[in-house]
Formats: sequence, C-alpha cells, structure tokens
Amino acid sequence: MKTLKTCLSKKDVLSLMDVNPEEIFSILKLASRFKKESRRRKSDSLLKGKVLGMIFQKPSTRTRVSFETGMYQLGGSVVYLSTNDIQLARGESIEDTARSLSLYLNCIVARLYCHVDIQRLAMYASVPVINGLSDTFHPCQILADMLTIQEQKKKLEGLNVTWIGDGNNVCNDLVLGCAKTGMNIAVACPRGYEPSHQVVMLGKREGQKTGSEISITDDPAAAARDADVVVTDTFISIGRNGEKITRNKAFLPRYQVNTELMKLAKKDAIFMHCLPATRGQEVTSDVIDGKASVVWEEAENRLHVQKALMCLLISTTKGA
Repeated sequence: MKTLKTCLSKKDVLSLMDVNPEEIFSILKLASRFKKESRRRKSDSLLKGKVLGMIFQKPSTRTRVSFETGMYQLGGSVVYLSTNDIQLARGESIEDTARSLSLYLNCIVARLYCHVDIQRLAMYASVPVINGLSDTFHPCQILADMLTIQEQKKKLEGLNVTWIGDGNNVCNDLVLGCAKTGMNIAVACPRGYEPSHQVVMLGKREGQKTGSEISITDDPAAAARDADVVVTDTFISIGRNGEKITRNKAFLPRYQVNTELMKLAKKDAIFMHCLPATRGQEVTSDVIDGKASVVWEEAENRLHVQKALMCLLISTTKGA
C-alpha cells in the first residue's frame, strides 16, 4: 500500500474521548488488515525511517513488547526510555522534555502514573502522543478489545458487555468505547469503586447517538445476565499495592468471575481480561483457561491495533 488514507483528525490519543466512531472503525479495519498480513508472513515498510519514543514510569509486558514489535514490523525503530533514563528524573519539566523529544522522534508512547502528566506532554509535543496507560485511561487496550469482540461476534452494535470489578482506567475507556460503537455496557463494582462520573456522563451522551445503554450497579449477577461479553481486570492496579487488604475485602468473593457467574451470561458469551491476571482472585483458572476465554486473542490484538494507530497518527503529522 503506497499511500495510507486516514480519517484520524487529532494527533494525540490519550483516551477514547479523542477518537470518534468513524476513526475507531478505521483503526479496527487497518488492524484487521495487518493481522491478515501477519498470518501470511507479509512485512510492511510503511514507517521506514520513523522513530517511536517510549517513556515508561510503570512496568509493562504487553504494552512495551507489542509497541516495539509493531514498530519494527512496520520498518521503523524504537527508543525506550524509563523515566530514570532521561532528565525528568533530575527535575526537567515535562514541557521541556516534550519539546526536546519532538525534535528527534515521530511519535511518543507514554505510560505514566498521572494522566495530567500525559496531557501536559501532549500539549507541548509537536509529534503524536499515545497513552500507553495512565491512572485514568487505557485506550490501546480497549481498541484491542473491540477488535477481539468484532472478530468473535462479527459485529459490535447491539452487543451486551459486562464489566465486573474495579471501575479503573481500563473500565473508563471501555465505557467510552462501548458508547461510541453502539454496545451496551453494564458495570458492576462495589460502592466507592465505580468508573469516573465524568466518563459515565460522556458515555451516556455518546450513547444517545449510537443507541448504547450504560448502567452502573453493585450487583454482579444482574450485570452478567444475558451478557455477550464478560470483562474483568485486577482489583489492585499498578500503584495500588498499599490498598491490597482493603480492596480484597471489598471485591472478594462477590466480584470474582467464576463458572457460576459465567452461567448467567449467554451460552456463547466470551470472557476477556487485559492481563496480567491474578488467578483465584478476579477470575478463576477454569474461566480464564476455559472455552469462553479469548484472552490470548485479545493480547495478540494489542500488536495489530497499535500498528494501525501508529500508522494513522504518524501519516497525518506534518513533515512525517
């Protein structure tokens, strides 16, 4: 493909608030193409000569490896920077870091604790910035989830998605992704652990355009009933280790995804988890290893959607 057509209108993807439904489907379409080509061992050079910078405060397996592998498969190269490797560790401002890195790089992936820091980085960078995970959002994960659901169910619109557990960063972007693509979502969390109120309000506003319905409850059984997709995540996100005892008391055993809970969903329901999973806590081994589980397809799809996202963002950058 010599020319890459795109409808992405914004240079940064910090959450799914930054992409409209048409843009989401463009990403999924290109990701599907990349996935088919990978099965045929076909390589691409769409980003030959381009350099991706990766700033990571948080540990990572899938995000780091999939972005690095994806950039190499597209003919580009990667510079990995832990925050201890750059002058941020010595007090250089995020604004000055953003300006400097923009002189050398074509795109930045940032995996930081504070979402406001990613927003500041994007504000002062002249190249696209992608959120590789913050304490508030995780858009790349949800794009991969939507590709997985689309592959398994052959559609998105009208499906019933259930989230069980902490209303965390992954949950926030899942609410937005469902709202923008016409999927219904029921979120079941203990009281005090709900997704962002602002996100829920934005999701409901988007849902008025797409027919998506969003509900928040503290009853996991009610949320799981008639679900097409059941999704969970760890109860103890990165940086929350000090809350381990409190959180385990709040979530266990009621918010564990197990065989009994999956029986409330539709017979052909699929189970998803962004990984890493704590088996025996948020999910039992018989579910994550069972026939309903698509967690490994979901993990693979991180690679394909991120390749699509990088191509579409970098190709629209002036001078790229």
